[in-house]
Amino acid sequence: MSPMTLPRLLLAATTIALLGGCSILGSGDKNPVTLYSPSVQVKVDPSWPQASWQLVLAKPSAARMVDSPRINVRPSPNELEIYKGASWAQPATDMMEDALLRGFEDSGRIRGVARSAAGIRADYKLTTDIRRFESDYQGQATPTVVIELNAKLIHVADQRVVADRTFRQQQPVGSTDVPAVANAFQAGLQQLTQDVVGWTLLSGQNDTVAAKR
Repeated sequence: MSPMTLPRLLLAATTIALLGGCSILGSGDKNPVTLYSPSVQVKVDPSWPQASWQLVLAKPSAARMVDSPRINVRPSPNELEIYKGASWAQPATDMMEDALLRGFEDSGRIRGVARSAAGIRADYKLTTDIRRFESDYQGQATPTVVIELNAKLIHVADQRVVADRTFRQQQPVGSTDVPAVANAFQAGLQQLTQDVVGWTLLSGQNDTVAAKR
């Protein structure tokens, strides 16, 4: 069955959707839209260093189709469609930025972290580019959620690239249901965020220590 013809999610007005989403019905709207809002909580790894520097997060970049509230699905390699009746509460770039900021803050392993717009005096800047944020059938009966992100850690004073890495998360869904897809996105986003936070802390601290030698 094509993902575009998947049954729309019909929820009672009092039902709370998965991942903190909610069903919204406009006045006279016969087509309910369910909003999904992944909640990411990073688990601190004991091996992460205590960073002695401050970090700013540049706004993530992404292609227009990726940076959208629509939930993308790839039924075949050359097709990109969307799930009907479902949407993210915010675009992928906003979700990624919020997840990373919260991840660094909750880790307790960094002296200071903020978005670029906050104007803090930072030692390093983290830039990210979301390459994929989609559900991909990959020739199977059920999809796999794929999230791919390139990250660069830049030393602010001389604009030197300290570290560059592409992160990829694949989460098999095991179902064609939209709530199951959204749940897989949450799992993938959480693991990817944890990987990026740990990598950034380690890369930045190693560079800081090397510079003092």
